[in-house]
Amino acid sequence: MNSDKITKIVLSLVSLLVLMLAAGMVFSLVGGAIPSFKAFGLKFIVSGDWDPTEGREVYGALPFIAGTLLTSFAALLISLPLSFSTSLFLGEYYKGTRVARILGMLVDLLAGIPSIVYGLWGFYVLRPLMIDLGFGGQGFGIFTASLILAIMIIPYATSLSNEIIAMVPNDLKEAAYSLGATRLEVIQTVTIPTARSGIVAGYILSFGRALGETMAVTMLIGNTNRVPDSFFGTGNTMASVIANQFGEADGLKLSSLIAIGLLLFLITGIVNGVGKLIIKKMT
Repeated sequence: MNSDKITKIVLSLVSLLVLMLAAGMVFSLVGGAIPSFKAFGLKFIVSGDWDPTEGREVYGALPFIAGTLLTSFAALLISLPLSFSTSLFLGEYYKGTRVARILGMLVDLLAGIPSIVYGLWGFYVLRPLMIDLGFGGQGFGIFTASLILAIMIIPYATSLSNEIIAMVPNDLKEAAYSLGATRLEVIQTVTIPTARSGIVAGYILSFGRALGETMAVTMLIGNTNRVPDSFFGTGNTMASVIANQFGEADGLKLSSLIAIGLLLFLITGIVNGVGKLIIKKMT
Protein backbone atom coordinates (compact mmCIF):
# COMPACT_ATOMS: atom_id res chain seq x y z
CA MET A 1 0.00 0.00 0.00
CA ASN A 2 1.51 3.30 -1.09
CA SER A 3 1.71 6.48 0.97
CA ASP A 4 -1.15 8.19 -0.91
CA LYS A 5 -3.58 5.42 0.00
CA ILE A 6 -2.44 5.42 3.63
CA THR A 7 -2.88 9.20 3.82
CA LYS A 8 -6.34 8.93 2.28
CA ILE A 9 -7.38 6.25 4.77
CA VAL A 10 -6.06 8.23 7.75
CA LEU A 11 -7.81 11.43 6.64
CA SER A 12 -11.05 9.51 6.03
CA LEU A 13 -10.92 7.98 9.51
CA VAL A 14 -10.26 11.35 11.13
CA SER A 15 -13.15 12.93 9.20
CA LEU A 16 -15.41 10.06 10.25
CA LEU A 17 -14.33 10.52 13.88
CA VAL A 18 -15.30 14.21 13.75
CA LEU A 19 -18.72 13.32 12.33
CA MET A 20 -19.20 10.67 15.02
CA LEU A 21 -18.31 13.17 17.76
CA ALA A 22 -20.80 15.70 16.36
CA ALA A 23 -23.49 13.03 16.07
CA GLY A 24 -22.79 11.85 19.61
CA MET A 25 -23.09 15.40 20.91
CA VAL A 26 -26.45 15.90 19.20
CA PHE A 27 -27.67 12.50 20.39
CA SER A 28 -26.73 13.29 24.00
CA LEU A 29 -28.38 16.72 23.91
CA VAL A 30 -31.56 15.38 22.35
CA GLY A 31 -31.72 12.53 24.87
CA GLY A 32 -31.30 14.91 27.79
CA ALA A 33 -33.83 17.41 26.42
CA ILE A 34 -36.63 14.91 25.75
CA PRO A 35 -38.18 15.06 29.29
CA SER A 36 -38.47 18.84 29.05
CA PHE A 37 -40.10 18.78 25.62
CA LYS A 38 -42.43 15.99 26.76
CA ALA A 39 -43.53 18.10 29.73
CA PHE A 40 -43.92 21.44 27.93
CA GLY A 41 -43.97 20.62 24.23
CA LEU A 42 -42.89 23.26 21.73
CA LYS A 43 -44.35 25.84 24.11
CA PHE A 44 -41.00 25.53 25.88
CA ILE A 45 -39.41 27.56 23.07
CA VAL A 46 -41.89 30.47 23.21
CA SER A 47 -42.71 30.51 26.92
CA GLY A 48 -41.28 33.25 29.12
CA ASP A 49 -41.92 31.43 32.41
CA TRP A 50 -39.08 30.10 34.56
CA ASP A 51 -40.21 28.85 37.94
CA PRO A 52 -38.15 26.09 39.62
CA THR A 53 -40.44 25.90 42.68
CA GLU A 54 -41.06 22.25 43.52
CA GLY A 55 -44.60 21.17 42.79
CA ARG A 56 -45.27 23.87 40.20
CA GLU A 57 -42.18 23.75 38.04
CA VAL A 58 -42.48 25.49 34.69
CA TYR A 59 -39.69 26.37 32.31
CA GLY A 60 -39.44 28.33 29.10
CA ALA A 61 -36.48 29.28 26.90
CA LEU A 62 -37.77 32.55 25.42
CA PRO A 63 -36.05 34.90 27.94
CA PHE A 64 -32.69 33.33 27.22
CA ILE A 65 -33.15 33.15 23.44
CA ALA A 66 -34.13 36.83 23.43
CA GLY A 67 -31.19 37.80 25.65
CA THR A 68 -28.72 35.83 23.53
CA LEU A 69 -29.87 37.27 20.19
CA LEU A 70 -30.20 40.81 21.54
CA THR A 71 -26.72 40.95 23.06
CA SER A 72 -25.08 39.22 20.09
CA PHE A 73 -26.69 41.38 17.40
CA ALA A 74 -25.99 44.54 19.40
CA ALA A 75 -22.36 43.52 19.89
CA LEU A 76 -21.99 42.84 16.16
CA LEU A 77 -23.46 46.22 15.22
CA ILE A 78 -21.24 48.04 17.72
CA SER A 79 -18.09 46.21 16.64
CA LEU A 80 -18.61 46.38 12.87
CA PRO A 81 -17.55 49.98 12.13
CA LEU A 82 -14.60 49.82 14.53
CA SER A 83 -13.23 46.48 13.38
CA PHE A 84 -13.81 47.20 9.68
CA SER A 85 -12.05 50.57 9.90
CA THR A 86 -9.11 49.03 11.74
CA SER A 87 -8.81 46.19 9.22
CA LEU A 88 -8.74 48.70 6.35
CA PHE A 89 -6.08 50.70 8.18
CA LEU A 90 -3.91 47.61 8.66
CA GLY A 91 -4.58 45.76 5.41
CA GLU A 92 -4.85 48.66 2.97
CA TYR A 93 -3.34 51.96 4.13
CA TYR A 94 -0.38 50.56 6.10
CA LYS A 95 -0.03 47.12 4.53
CA GLY A 96 3.44 45.64 5.01
CA THR A 97 4.70 48.45 7.25
CA ARG A 98 6.14 48.21 10.74
CA VAL A 99 3.07 50.01 12.08
CA ALA A 100 0.79 47.34 10.60
CA ARG A 101 2.92 44.52 12.00
CA ILE A 102 2.97 45.97 15.51
CA LEU A 103 -0.74 46.78 15.56
CA GLY A 104 -1.51 43.41 13.99
CA MET A 105 0.37 41.66 16.81
CA LEU A 106 -1.57 43.68 19.38
CA VAL A 107 -4.87 42.81 17.71
CA ASP A 108 -3.97 39.10 17.70
CA LEU A 109 -2.96 39.37 21.36
CA LEU A 110 -6.31 40.95 22.28
CA ALA A 111 -8.16 38.27 20.31
CA GLY A 112 -6.50 35.57 22.41
CA ILE A 113 -7.33 37.02 25.83
CA PRO A 114 -9.61 34.64 27.82
CA SER A 115 -13.19 35.78 28.18
CA ILE A 116 -13.01 35.74 31.99
CA VAL A 117 -10.38 38.50 31.81
CA TYR A 118 -12.72 40.62 29.69
CA GLY A 119 -15.46 39.87 32.21
CA LEU A 120 -13.35 41.03 35.15
CA TRP A 121 -12.37 44.19 33.29
CA GLY A 122 -16.00 44.84 32.44
CA PHE A 123 -17.11 44.27 36.03
CA TYR A 124 -14.55 46.59 37.61
CA VAL A 125 -14.24 49.22 34.87
CA LEU A 126 -17.15 49.15 32.43
CA ARG A 127 -19.90 48.53 34.99
CA PRO A 128 -18.97 51.52 37.21
CA LEU A 129 -18.82 53.65 34.07
CA MET A 130 -22.36 52.56 33.14
CA ILE A 131 -23.50 53.49 36.65
CA ASP A 132 -21.94 56.95 36.36
CA LEU A 133 -23.62 57.46 32.98
CA GLY A 134 -27.00 56.40 34.37
CA PHE A 135 -27.40 53.12 32.46
CA GLY A 136 -29.01 51.01 35.17
CA GLY A 137 -28.78 51.43 38.92
CA GLN A 138 -26.28 48.59 39.42
CA GLY A 139 -24.56 48.89 36.04
CA PHE A 140 -25.73 45.42 34.99
CA GLY A 141 -27.81 44.82 31.89
CA ILE A 142 -28.15 43.96 28.22
CA PHE A 143 -26.34 47.12 27.11
CA THR A 144 -23.32 46.52 29.36
CA ALA A 145 -23.09 42.88 28.28
CA SER A 146 -23.35 43.92 24.61
CA LEU A 147 -20.52 46.41 25.03
CA ILE A 148 -18.18 43.84 26.56
CA LEU A 149 -19.11 41.36 23.83
CA ALA A 150 -18.36 43.99 21.18
CA ILE A 151 -14.98 44.72 22.77
CA MET A 152 -14.25 40.98 22.76
CA ILE A 153 -15.10 40.35 19.10
CA ILE A 154 -13.52 43.54 17.66
CA PRO A 155 -9.98 42.05 17.67
CA TYR A 156 -11.30 38.73 16.33
CA ALA A 157 -13.23 40.33 13.45
CA THR A 158 -10.40 42.77 12.76
CA SER A 159 -7.81 40.01 12.51
CA LEU A 160 -9.92 37.96 10.09
CA SER A 161 -10.88 40.94 7.92
CA ASN A 162 -7.31 42.24 7.86
CA GLU A 163 -6.03 38.93 6.50
CA ILE A 164 -8.65 38.90 3.75
CA ILE A 165 -8.11 42.53 2.74
CA ALA A 166 -4.33 42.05 2.63
CA MET A 167 -4.81 39.14 0.20
CA VAL A 168 -6.47 41.29 -2.49
CA PRO A 169 -4.10 41.12 -5.52
CA ASN A 170 -2.01 44.24 -6.05
CA ASP A 171 -2.45 43.86 -9.82
CA LEU A 172 -6.14 44.73 -9.50
CA LYS A 173 -5.36 47.82 -7.44
CA GLU A 174 -2.58 48.96 -9.77
CA ALA A 175 -4.94 48.62 -12.73
CA ALA A 176 -7.44 50.88 -11.00
CA TYR A 177 -4.75 53.42 -10.08
CA SER A 178 -3.54 53.46 -13.69
CA LEU A 179 -7.03 54.52 -14.75
CA GLY A 180 -6.86 57.50 -12.39
CA ALA A 181 -8.75 56.08 -9.39
CA THR A 182 -8.08 57.54 -5.96
CA ARG A 183 -7.28 55.45 -2.87
CA LEU A 184 -10.88 55.71 -1.70
CA GLU A 185 -12.20 54.68 -5.12
CA VAL A 186 -9.85 51.70 -5.20
CA ILE A 187 -11.13 50.60 -1.80
CA GLN A 188 -14.75 51.02 -2.88
CA THR A 189 -14.48 49.41 -6.32
CA VAL A 190 -11.67 46.86 -5.93
CA THR A 191 -10.70 46.01 -2.35
CA ILE A 192 -14.13 45.66 -0.73
CA PRO A 193 -15.86 43.84 -3.65
CA THR A 194 -12.94 41.40 -3.96
CA ALA A 195 -12.68 40.71 -0.22
CA ARG A 196 -16.41 40.95 0.48
CA SER A 197 -17.18 37.26 0.94
CA GLY A 198 -14.22 36.75 3.27
CA ILE A 199 -15.11 39.82 5.33
CA VAL A 200 -18.70 38.61 5.70
CA ALA A 201 -17.42 35.17 6.73
CA GLY A 202 -15.27 36.80 9.40
CA TYR A 203 -18.23 38.67 10.86
CA ILE A 204 -20.35 35.54 10.83
CA LEU A 205 -17.66 33.71 12.80
CA SER A 206 -17.47 36.67 15.18
CA PHE A 207 -21.24 36.58 15.63
CA GLY A 208 -21.03 32.87 16.36
CA ARG A 209 -18.47 33.55 19.07
CA ALA A 210 -20.75 36.17 20.61
CA LEU A 211 -23.69 33.72 20.63
CA GLY A 212 -21.86 31.20 22.77
CA GLU A 213 -19.96 33.55 25.08
CA THR A 214 -20.53 32.66 28.72
CA MET A 215 -18.44 34.08 31.55
CA ALA A 216 -18.04 37.71 30.48
CA VAL A 217 -21.77 38.00 29.79
CA THR A 218 -22.70 36.17 32.99
CA MET A 219 -20.76 38.70 35.04
CA LEU A 220 -22.48 41.73 33.49
CA ILE A 221 -25.95 40.97 32.16
CA GLY A 222 -27.74 40.84 35.52
CA ASN A 223 -28.94 37.21 35.28
CA THR A 224 -32.70 37.78 35.56
CA ASN A 225 -34.83 34.98 34.15
CA ARG A 226 -37.30 37.10 32.19
CA VAL A 227 -37.69 38.49 28.70
CA PRO A 228 -35.75 41.79 28.55
CA ASP A 229 -38.15 44.73 28.68
CA SER A 230 -35.49 47.27 27.76
CA PHE A 231 -32.13 47.37 26.03
CA PHE A 232 -30.84 48.93 29.24
CA GLY A 233 -32.57 46.41 31.50
CA THR A 234 -31.23 43.15 32.89
CA GLY A 235 -31.62 39.75 31.30
CA ASN A 236 -29.95 36.42 30.74
CA THR A 237 -28.51 34.43 27.85
CA MET A 238 -28.67 30.75 26.98
CA ALA A 239 -25.04 30.20 27.88
CA SER A 240 -25.15 32.21 31.10
CA VAL A 241 -28.26 30.50 32.52
CA ILE A 242 -26.65 27.11 31.90
CA ALA A 243 -23.43 28.24 33.59
CA ASN A 244 -25.31 29.67 36.57
CA GLN A 245 -27.78 26.87 37.24
CA PHE A 246 -26.44 23.63 35.76
CA GLY A 247 -24.38 22.64 38.80
CA GLU A 248 -27.37 22.56 41.16
CA ALA A 249 -30.02 21.36 38.69
CA ASP A 250 -31.67 17.97 38.54
CA GLY A 251 -34.81 16.38 37.16
CA LEU A 252 -36.97 18.58 34.95
CA LYS A 253 -34.83 21.66 35.49
CA LEU A 254 -31.70 19.82 34.35
CA SER A 255 -33.54 18.59 31.26
CA SER A 256 -34.70 22.15 30.51
CA LEU A 257 -31.15 23.46 30.72
CA ILE A 258 -29.99 20.72 28.36
CA ALA A 259 -32.83 21.67 26.02
CA ILE A 260 -31.58 25.26 26.07
CA GLY A 261 -28.12 23.95 25.17
CA LEU A 262 -29.67 22.04 22.26
CA LEU A 263 -31.46 25.17 21.06
CA LEU A 264 -28.21 27.15 21.26
CA PHE A 265 -26.53 24.44 19.20
CA LEU A 266 -29.30 24.66 16.59
CA ILE A 267 -29.28 28.47 16.49
CA THR A 268 -25.52 28.50 15.96
CA GLY A 269 -25.88 25.93 13.18
CA ILE A 270 -28.62 27.96 11.51
CA VAL A 271 -26.54 31.14 11.69
CA ASN A 272 -23.56 29.38 10.12
CA GLY A 273 -25.77 27.84 7.43
CA VAL A 274 -27.35 31.17 6.54
CA GLY A 275 -23.91 32.74 6.51
CA LYS A 276 -22.64 30.16 4.03
CA LEU A 277 -25.61 30.81 1.76
CA ILE A 278 -24.95 34.55 1.90
CA ILE A 279 -21.28 34.04 1.09
CA LYS A 280 -22.14 31.67 -1.76
CA LYS A 281 -24.45 34.28 -3.32
CA MET A 282 -21.80 36.97 -2.93
CA THR A 283 -19.04 35.03 -4.67
